[in-house]
Amino acid sequence: MSMRLRTFSAGLLAALMTVVALPARAEGQLRIAEQFGIVYLLLNVAQDQKLIEKHGKAQGIDIRVQNVQLSGGPAINEALLSGSIDIAGAGVGPLLTLWDRTKGRQNVRGIASLGNFPYYLTSSNPAVRTIDDFSDQDRIALPAVGVSVQARLLQLASAKRWGDAQFNRLDKLQVALPHPEATAALIKGGTEINAHFGNPPFQEQGLAGNPKVHVVLNSYEVLGGPASATVLYTTEKFRQENPKTYKAFIAALVEAADFISRHPEQAADIYQRQEGSKAPRELLLKVIRNPEVQFKVAPQNTFALAEFMHRVGAIKNKPASVKDYFFDDPHNASGS
Repeated sequence: MSMRLRTFSAGLLAALMTVVALPARAEGQLRIAEQFGIVYLLLNVAQDQKLIEKHGKAQGIDIRVQNVQLSGGPAINEALLSGSIDIAGAGVGPLLTLWDRTKGRQNVRGIASLGNFPYYLTSSNPAVRTIDDFSDQDRIALPAVGVSVQARLLQLASAKRWGDAQFNRLDKLQVALPHPEATAALIKGGTEINAHFGNPPFQEQGLAGNPKVHVVLNSYEVLGGPASATVLYTTEKFRQENPKTYKAFIAALVEAADFISRHPEQAADIYQRQEGSKAPRELLLKVIRNPEVQFKVAPQNTFALAEFMHRVGAIKNKPASVKDYFFDDPHNASGS
């Protein structure tokens, strides 16, 4: 049996925990938290096609899956540490924050990537063409101020432009807002929100829905190439105490990635069905077929952000490589 719960606000987290918090239980129950966007398509396909349950049966267990939807890495991280969820889906920035915070205790580490996607910082202000052009009158919507992967990418871009001492120069312009609401605000206009650091398909919807909206920054430009911005992670305890569930989950992700590459049209339909998305099917297919998008489970090009976050003091522990903050699993062997 699969169950899906949704909330658009981190402020509802306490109520959410009351709903999903479960006592200690035997292996075979899995609670997954994700956010918004087609970057979570591997999870959408796995849920729609019952792939976790399928691979659980191959391991000799019945897995009951719960899917929870939140907005912002802090809400996701709090849910994981509270024991309200088992697997977190969020940006590399929130993963690194929690890896650093729990090192030597819960030992949170990455399970897998959800693929490589370019993230766009867009603006409807015609005067803003680069990050140099932002002024105190601009407001940039993103999932969590200062700590989401979008915020960390903007900080990295700022450090490259103005030096590490000014890495958070644009934090004061940020506003925490879930991607669907930020996109609607950018398209409609008339609010303080005139920029959005988003993800697919919301960034594409913004570009298509308002002729004034244009790309200011591409995450691939900041990181020097394709990169895994959104990942899945859990505690060392969960991985050790649930080996069959953990193995089934990874196998489901691998199968989901293969499914998307072979059946992009079906994958687009699954996203619309699972997310209740009103995004045009052709727009979703354009995202899925974008040659810059890769559905894969091995993390790629995450270490540059890890190095930066340590350099500016955002994390105390210095990772030597991606193997420090991702579990030593075969599918992560080629990670970077």
